[in-house]
Amino acid sequence: MEVWDLNLRHLRAVLKIAELGTVSAATGAVNLSQPAITQALGRLESALQVPLFERRHDGMVPTQAGRILQARIAAALRHVRSPHLTMSRLRAVLALADSGSYAGASQETGLSLPSIHRAVNDLALALRRPLAVRRGKHVVMTEAGAQYAREFRLAVVELEAGLSEIEALRGHETRRLAIGAMPLSRARVLPAAVARFHARRPQVRLTIVEGSRSELVEPLRNGTLDVMVGALRAPLIETDLEQVPLFADVPVFLGRKGHPLMGTAPDAAALARYPFCLPAKGTPLRDSFERFFEEHGQHPQVPLESGSVMMIRQMMMNSDFLTLLSRDQVPVELEAGWLCELSRLPASFHRVIGMTTRQSLRPTAVQDEFFADLAEAARAIES
Repeated sequence: MEVWDLNLRHLRAVLKIAELGTVSAATGAVNLSQPAITQALGRLESALQVPLFERRHDGMVPTQAGRILQARIAAALRHVRSPHLTMSRLRAVLALADSGSYAGASQETGLSLPSIHRAVNDLALALRRPLAVRRGKHVVMTEAGAQYAREFRLAVVELEAGLSEIEALRGHETRRLAIGAMPLSRARVLPAAVARFHARRPQVRLTIVEGSRSELVEPLRNGTLDVMVGALRAPLIETDLEQVPLFADVPVFLGRKGHPLMGTAPDAAALARYPFCLPAKGTPLRDSFERFFEEHGQHPQVPLESGSVMMIRQMMMNSDFLTLLSRDQVPVELEAGWLCELSRLPASFHRVIGMTTRQSLRPTAVQDEFFADLAEAARAIES
């Protein structure tokens, strides 16, 4: 069953049956007749191929599948809030936000262009807020529209998780995990965790999206990613996210083989005489770099900024550029003798590597397993 096959009004009815214990009690709460609720529940159970309630003489009691869906519906509706939202309106708004045009939204969803226009306009009227405005050939979400789109997407994530968990009850795990990978996570901890997880759950599809934190944080917040792995931020600016530390990493100063500083155990003043290639300002690594040299009264030049280890490596191998990285980011280069460690930062300048998730995330069993594999891979690194 696809999430778009669901009916939000019927899901509200399921939630009320679970809360109130009978179909008749739920009728007044959702403004549907008892026969309509009974038929909707029957169709939903038939589509899911599991009973959601035990029918007893004294009422309706949720089954295990019912309890799973009840929790996911409740979480989804907390993101939705508006009683005016239908699944077709929700889908139209998300498609418009993703594609940037009504034509693109129509192509993405298979809905007609008039249907997309009508769904978005009707919801905007019901909410009494414009959701999108035209800018030339493109459509841009208003601030309210962007916020609604984020909440709607998180609602869809909850419902998809509920459907996946019910499939797992039937022995058909269909869950997909989307992982945001920042540079350091790709060196050791993430590959190790993925290998452990895949060996146990080969049927779960893993999607790894590589990028900097600035590129990954919004997809994480809006539900496109399930987790982001990499250097943690202190303090954490986004109040809707939470961080879990995995291990500490102490960066080292690196240069090419044969660099003038090779084998000299250089101090801050000696290092500062050479140009650096580093990630952009605002990253934990760059912050550590700047604090270290400020403490020693030095101001090295950083004429090249890049978060690409490949770019940094190539620049260093053909010049006297230096950089500051984790050894885990360049293990092949160090083993091959292309690069060499010149010195390392004091332990007080360590970076905390961990995972970042949404505070609202209710992990599925599959997600919990993957998070446990991340923690185990991190313990192996530290041991």
